[in-house]
Amino acid sequence: MMRALIADDEPHLALYLRDQLLALWPDLQVIHLARNGIDAATQIAELEPDIAFLDIQMPGLTGLEVAQGIEGATRVVFVTAYDAFALQAFEHAALDYLLKPVTAERLARTVARLRSEPPQPPASAAMAQALLQLAPAPVPARPRLRYILASQGERTHHLDVAQVRFFHADDKYTVVASVDGEFLIRTPIIELAAQLDPEQFWQVHRSTLINLAWLDGTRRDEASRLFLRMRGHAGELPVSRAFVHLFKAM
Repeated sequence: MMRALIADDEPHLALYLRDQLLALWPDLQVIHLARNGIDAATQIAELEPDIAFLDIQMPGLTGLEVAQGIEGATRVVFVTAYDAFALQAFEHAALDYLLKPVTAERLARTVARLRSEPPQPPASAAMAQALLQLAPAPVPARPRLRYILASQGERTHHLDVAQVRFFHADDKYTVVASVDGEFLIRTPIIELAAQLDPEQFWQVHRSTLINLAWLDGTRRDEASRLFLRMRGHAGELPVSRAFVHLFKAM
């Protein structure tokens, strides 16, 4: 059984990648989700996974620095916001790369490649150093999304995201549940999660993203399924098993 590690400082993106990987590759074992570069480097050295999915921009160590320090046979797939042109500089040192937001179709090609290609010897220190020298300079982080344009009927509204209780995917639209009513946007949940403040907005389901400022309480049913109550909202929002751990301290 192949073993994989995923490293991303945004937990909802790491969980999304894990879920998508397991859907495409059920017998893959994801043995660790690292939230920073130091954790990733430590766990790769200790656990020696077959594959490491490394975000480029992480606290402590970048994904490139983590890759440089790998001494075993762990293969690397970079997950990054860099465009394809910039990635040509270090493409030779990784098995593959994925651009955020990761699509299921693109991830399927990566999985097919991982399953078909035998493990390769690790890159030499000289190649790893060249990788760091050729890689583009870090791109400043984009400002977090504070306002959003959403439609209601024929009108477009300029909404403050602080007034949004939650976002919920509905067919080809995303519903914006605001204090001023419900609005529609076309941005997928996974893209919204990458643009919003992760300390304020948590993904709790593949189709739901909540604003913690509006969280009123939680409830478990007889089957131990978790549900959320949001202030000003009559119904409850289900939490999928992949995100239940976020609420253990509550």
